[in-house]
Amino acid sequence: MLCCLDLNTIYLTFPIFSVSSVPRLWLCTFTLSVAVCAVLLLPMSILSNEVLLIFPHSYYMQWLNGSLIRGLWNLVFLFSNLSLVFLMPFAYFFTESEGFAGSKKGVMARVYEAVVLLLLLALLVLGMVWVASALLRDDMARKSFYDLWEYYLPYLYSGISFLGVLLLLLCTPFGLSRMFSVTGSLLVKPRLLENIEETLSCTSFEEDSLSRKLNFGSLSRHHHESFVLIRFFHSEMRKKASPWQRNLVYPLAMLLLLALTVMCVLMVCFNVLELLLDDTAMPRGMEDPHLGMASFSMFGSLGAAVQAVLILYLMVSSLVGFYSSPLFTSLLPRAQDTNLTQIIANCVSLLILSSALPVFSRTLGITRFDLLGDFGRYNWLGNFYIVFLYNMLFAGLTSASLIKTVTWAVQRELIRAFGTRGESCPQPNGTFKHTL
Repeated sequence: MLCCLDLNTIYLTFPIFSVSSVPRLWLCTFTLSVAVCAVLLLPMSILSNEVLLIFPHSYYMQWLNGSLIRGLWNLVFLFSNLSLVFLMPFAYFFTESEGFAGSKKGVMARVYEAVVLLLLLALLVLGMVWVASALLRDDMARKSFYDLWEYYLPYLYSGISFLGVLLLLLCTPFGLSRMFSVTGSLLVKPRLLENIEETLSCTSFEEDSLSRKLNFGSLSRHHHESFVLIRFFHSEMRKKASPWQRNLVYPLAMLLLLALTVMCVLMVCFNVLELLLDDTAMPRGMEDPHLGMASFSMFGSLGAAVQAVLILYLMVSSLVGFYSSPLFTSLLPRAQDTNLTQIIANCVSLLILSSALPVFSRTLGITRFDLLGDFGRYNWLGNFYIVFLYNMLFAGLTSASLIKTVTWAVQRELIRAFGTRGESCPQPNGTFKHTL
């Protein structure tokens, strides 16, 4: 799809960017494509195994084999690290560079400065990896830089993956709890004993009250417009919704989210018990996936499909938690108000999260599909204490967030349902009108 885009199309899509920004947008597009492939890598591998089990002798499925899947894993691993180590840093340095002092200004001067900064960064990172590996293992200090690919890069990959897995540990439980409120904001909620006409009237009075505050300078115009638009949108959406949309879709969506979240917690708890009783529960790498031999779920194809859905659900929840976190909420892209630095930061963050998803899912026991290729070379995967503590933290944080969200949501909806008849609407003159 990228090859079909011309400069005019990209410029119209991002009107705040110049034509010189197009190569950086291509690098960001490539990075996002690798991130999408990393997300789909494990679910597609699981489903491919089930397809081969259902059609073991089909002529049309001969192309689907373990060699193909292993090659895809290695390519995703290679391109993800290439994007993180070279492409995205180069895009950032090129964005911030102006050319060396005394050199002729232009695009090539910025390219030279970005390349020099990238080389200096690469030397700095490799030096830090060499020092860290020498401190952790004495024999690593005797290795030369000719052993870069075999000894030093695995340590760098392990560090990046560990950072991504830790970020998923922090974002996913918070995102699982936020999924209820985010989904609820997109659907029409059923509210007992509520009069839609009175709600619209109340919104109109609130708009008049905010207009008076805006005229006196006690409220910003942006806050006023955003508040009015949101309230008016929700009120109009509820007014136009059919009865089955108000009373059936929202409860079913909440029950589905609750079932998926509880299923994740139960699978992690079961994995904790397996870690204590069976060594095979530890995540490890494998060279040949042996597709089509046996299902990776004890419930067969249905269980494998549920595993794929849960993996995608965890990824969506981690993104919701990431952008809802106070630390990263400033990275949330906004239409016509996102600069290239923010786009690059979003691409790097999404790639770190997505490339750590296979390790994250296997560590939590969501699937028994072992890691392929270089994904299974991470040094910390064989540490029982790290894996066990990681599972315990995830189960505890998710359970606490789920209990807090459900109890608060039920309490809030009960207050809205039985207390809305006594709500007060602000009048244009500053007084309040009771709707009781």
